[in-house]
Amino acid sequence: MASLVLTVSLLLATFASSLVETAHSNNVTIPRVSLNVIDACWRRNPNWATNRQALAHCAVGYGKAAVGGKHGPIYVVTNPSDNPTSPSPGTLRFAVTQPKPLWITFARDMVIVLKSELMVNSYKTIDGRGAKVEIANGPCLRIKQVSHVIIHGISIHDCKPGSKGWDGDGIRVFQSTHVWIDHCFFSRCQDGLIDVILSSTAITISNNYFTQHDKVILLGHDDNYMGDKIMRVTIAFNTFGPGLIERMPRVRRGYAHVANNRYEKWQMYAIGGSANPIIFSEGNYFVAPDKASNKQVTKRMGAGPDSKRWKWGTAKDVFMNGAFFVPSGGIVRPLYKAGEGFQVAHGSLVPSLTSSAGPLRCYAGRIC
Repeated sequence: MASLVLTVSLLLATFASSLVETAHSNNVTIPRVSLNVIDACWRRNPNWATNRQALAHCAVGYGKAAVGGKHGPIYVVTNPSDNPTSPSPGTLRFAVTQPKPLWITFARDMVIVLKSELMVNSYKTIDGRGAKVEIANGPCLRIKQVSHVIIHGISIHDCKPGSKGWDGDGIRVFQSTHVWIDHCFFSRCQDGLIDVILSSTAITISNNYFTQHDKVILLGHDDNYMGDKIMRVTIAFNTFGPGLIERMPRVRRGYAHVANNRYEKWQMYAIGGSANPIIFSEGNYFVAPDKASNKQVTKRMGAGPDSKRWKWGTAKDVFMNGAFFVPSGGIVRPLYKAGEGFQVAHGSLVPSLTSSAGPLRCYAGRIC
């Protein structure tokens, strides 16, 4: 009998430990169950700072193949100044405009006020881990006609139009592929926070924190632009925080897999679209605003009765404070290639999975 009790006790202990398994380093404890699949790939490793390029293996979704500067050397930004016509070595602009792959890091905390849009070249990673890095109060980032770009761990806010007449977006991605934007902070830009347009595809937007803004994420250039039918975007593990109005995202023509995101009281709508896009909302956590007229998650624009046939599906979502999703056309699941797919959790787990959205305060030699 004693041996039976011991056996049962051991089984229960093993089961319990599997639920609350933790990682320990330098007196830091991170519950494994709180980490989403992207973060679980690298955050438990206290030696992340000595193998930064390992992050390139951690994306999921359509942007999974983005390698950024994985195959290049580490380049350390030491100077926050900006000279668009003659970039100085040690500045961010000098680094991102180099023709070769680079993994770009920062020597210290800095605020970078750009004088014109920062045009990021192919095979670049901007990695803010280990420093508090802000790009703010001026023009911001452009990812144009390039591929394999990773933006991680920086704050982008209060962006303004540049000298060439750009609209003042936080990050604008156009005619580009294989882009991953992860663990960034976005707020208060002149136009959109992130725009993905003009036949861009193979994009993942994950673990970001968005707040205090009107037009958050736009996917698709124009209702009449047919090139965006190829667009495939994954939006996962983000927090859409207080003070947001619309476009989380707004989709035109392409396909958006919106999975395991947290939505906090949008002012107009959360997910919208026009021109017959395909949207699959899976495992999200929607908290509706208190105003009775704005509790619908979805908004269809510009198609009249035809919009009832658009393929907008919902599965495993959680709806709080009266929130509701109007589906149509049946569920169309993402046709991910090998390695791109990931297990989407039930929406009830999203508050935990998104609790670390935005830039992380990481220190070398510790679990991040």
